Amino acid sequence: MASQLASNTTFEPERVIQPIYTGGDVFLDREGRILASCLGEEAVLTDLHTGQALARLEGDGEVLTALAITPSASHLILCSRSLSMQIYTLEPPQDGHITPSPSLLRTLKPHSTPVITIAVDSTGTLLATGSADGVIKVWDIRGGFVTHTLRGHNGVISALHFFEASNTQMERETSLKKKKKRRKDSGHDQDGMEDILHGDKATARFRLASGGEDGKIRIWDLSKRKSIATLDSHVSVVRGLDYSSALDVLVSASRDKTAIVWDAQTWMTSKVIPILEVVESVGFVGDSTRIFTGGDSGILRIWDAQTGRKVAEEQADEKEGNEIIRVLHNYAMNFLMSVHSDQSLLLHSSSSFVQNPPDENIIADLPLIRRISGTHDEIIDLAYVTPERSLLALATNSEDIRIVSLATGSSDEPSLATGSYFGADVALLQGHEDIIICLDVDSSGCWLATGAKDNTARLWRLDHGRSSYEHYATFTGHAESIGAISFAQEPSASKPSSKAALNHPPSFLITGSQDKTIKRWTITGPKSKSSSQPSSRAAYTRKAHDKDINAISINHNNTIFASASQDRTVKIWSAEEGEVQGILRGHRRGVWSVKFAPKDTPSISGDSTGPASSRRGVVLTGSGDKTVKIWSLTDYSCLRTLEGHTNSVLKVLWMPSAAASSEDSTPALKRPAQIASAGGDGLVKIWDANTGEVACTLDNHTDRIWALTVDPTTNTLVSGGGDSVVTFWKDTTSSTAAAVAAASTAKVEQEQQLMNYMHAGSYREAIVLALTLNHPARLLSLFQGVVDRSPPEEGSLSGLNAVDEVLMNLSDEQLLELLRRLRDWNTNARTAVVAQRILNVIVRSYPAERLAGLRGRGWKEVVEGLRAYTERHYRRTAELVDESYLVEYTLREMEEVGFIDGEGALGEVVMA
Repeated sequence: MASQLASNTTFEPERVIQPIYTGGDVFLDREGRILASCLGEEAVLTDLHTGQALARLEGDGEVLTALAITPSASHLILCSRSLSMQIYTLEPPQDGHITPSPSLLRTLKPHSTPVITIAVDSTGTLLATGSADGVIKVWDIRGGFVTHTLRGHNGVISALHFFEASNTQMERETSLKKKKKRRKDSGHDQDGMEDILHGDKATARFRLASGGEDGKIRIWDLSKRKSIATLDSHVSVVRGLDYSSALDVLVSASRDKTAIVWDAQTWMTSKVIPILEVVESVGFVGDSTRIFTGGDSGILRIWDAQTGRKVAEEQADEKEGNEIIRVLHNYAMNFLMSVHSDQSLLLHSSSSFVQNPPDENIIADLPLIRRISGTHDEIIDLAYVTPERSLLALATNSEDIRIVSLATGSSDEPSLATGSYFGADVALLQGHEDIIICLDVDSSGCWLATGAKDNTARLWRLDHGRSSYEHYATFTGHAESIGAISFAQEPSASKPSSKAALNHPPSFLITGSQDKTIKRWTITGPKSKSSSQPSSRAAYTRKAHDKDINAISINHNNTIFASASQDRTVKIWSAEEGEVQGILRGHRRGVWSVKFAPKDTPSISGDSTGPASSRRGVVLTGSGDKTVKIWSLTDYSCLRTLEGHTNSVLKVLWMPSAAASSEDSTPALKRPAQIASAGGDGLVKIWDANTGEVACTLDNHTDRIWALTVDPTTNTLVSGGGDSVVTFWKDTTSSTAAAVAAASTAKVEQEQQLMNYMHAGSYREAIVLALTLNHPARLLSLFQGVVDRSPPEEGSLSGLNAVDEVLMNLSDEQLLELLRRLRDWNTNARTAVVAQRILNVIVRSYPAERLAGLRGRGWKEVVEGLRAYTERHYRRTAELVDESYLVEYTLREMEEVGFIDGEGALGEVVMA
């Protein structure tokens, strides 16, 4: 929330991009609409079509180890490291709208060790949990009780899968059973009794396949409560199991780099498929003969289960650290979802491969439908891109740039393929070989520059209209990581149209590196139509600082630029020659950010100097010494130092001096110069550049904020930090000012109306309005006039029957507010009489049940305050009565000795 401090500037968090997955289990419902995922100690339910966060369930303080959602999305099961299992009920979708409204059904302790894997049967009634101690338990989800406890594995249970035996398998088991009975005539009755006790026709088909770290697979007959087969061919941990009812086979995959197809009738090996990678997930694609596998290569592959031939695979680079840890197949929507170790989820179409004939000799491409980022990790930098600023580019502590959509509208018919919702992944810019540290976008929004730890800078051409996001040029020459980059600024008069901008990149860019040098790069077009890479060269290289360079900013007319460094200085350079024009000294720690003031920035006066020269301008810096400084480029002196952050200031920028209103997009009046800063304390602060005061503080992050940008047309601030959260701050200054003005006008009108009611004797309206306006003094004055009325109306408790009627018909809120006022008046002896009279009316007018049923803030304190001071007043009255007896006795004795005659007058006393 934004806290307002000595200013009318206000911002509110309008929209937020938050993580939905940070590792662990991922499940889909039968319709492929609801995604259940682990987020550390929490579980998140997300609508895959709209990207909307449906629910967020807080855990018990420990990391979740397993999670599952039933196929019908009726129940959600969470298992944590604290050995607890929570079962939630979910509301079914109504009229196409999904509102799960999770409600905790029960909390159980399933095992003595953490639950490692979990599975739900197709009916959504049975749940299987496998723990680290090798024990498997089957649960009734609705009843919350254990139906089976299965032991046999040695070590961790790594895979579970429910299935139903086929008719052929059931006939074979029945035949074997009859043969066994013939051999053992004495056991006939006993076997028949077992059939009665342990199963019937409805449950005789239920099977559970389990795999362990010992490489063994066991098939459990749930009706007989025992293992009917042990499959021992894998030599490493079994990571995936699936059953095909159409083929009557079971497929298993292991970290021994093989997948094995088992005949479900004999439980013998039917086919061994060498996958040649550590396999983490396997399953059948629908009812076809195709199976999918995913493993440490990070590539999803499709195989034919009968021939063992590879049918299709994802066309992706095998990147280290991007292993597939789980693959989900949805039958309703015909897609495969691969879950990767970098917390990304990729959706691939599977419909075409189900229909292809198995003897096809071509390895087809596996089409990618969508990419979903479970988390954006630590957001290092961000920027609006495209001329309409409809996309956001994110540098997320990785070697790729993520482009996300900022679409605000929602489609009436959401599509899984389009994914054009707010926060949806649009593109992934790949090319750098190490983490990207900085980025910058030109004024048209069509060109993006990035600098990374691979010592290179890259230029990207973004054509959103054609969904083309391509690499344009690479700039090599730095010896160490590039930590700062900035484009040349295009003058407003010469800005090309968006179509022309795509063919006219900025004239140059400047980079700064940890090698302490700066380079100016001239950007040219392609040498020829056949050339894929345009020529790019460094116009000059300068040794700039003694330590790492953190930021670079170019002024509005491209004549000078500034470089900020860890050596605590900022240097001003001529852009054309690369010569130092001045040095800004004054920060006590390294400087993290620097920004030139825009051309239309109002003049700024310093603490002891006049306005800064508009010709030379001013520059803004943020440092590790927790301060923000404004510098004059006339004499390179510090105009003002802004203090307020409790940690390093990591990013600074100038707020637009005249932006369109966020509410109605109408031009707003010019504002005084304002700046924004983001720091390691997780706060964004808006400052008045002329006074140095904080206008407002924005707080919605739990970690340091590295990135900050602003939309010049709407004044919307965007902040991103180490908590993987991107917050969009809406400028509500205009609406807040309008609301304050309207409230002030309404209050004046109501106060005048109150005076009119009091003058006209409209007691009901006056009392209610005084309570609403919180005017205790006028309310007391009103009651004082009623109590002092002489003579009081006959039959009135307060003095006026009209007031009695008003007091007898108050709402609970009005009654509680009046009791608070009576408590305050009761503490003063001069107003206690009025308080006691009105309290008497209330006590006599309302039943005790009504008064006892009042609920509100401070109700207990109100009653205690009234009781304590009322008892004090009664004690004082009782003491006065006692003292009156002494006065009466004294007067009587004086009368007897002649001091007072019979008529009450003083008499003369004659002394002897």
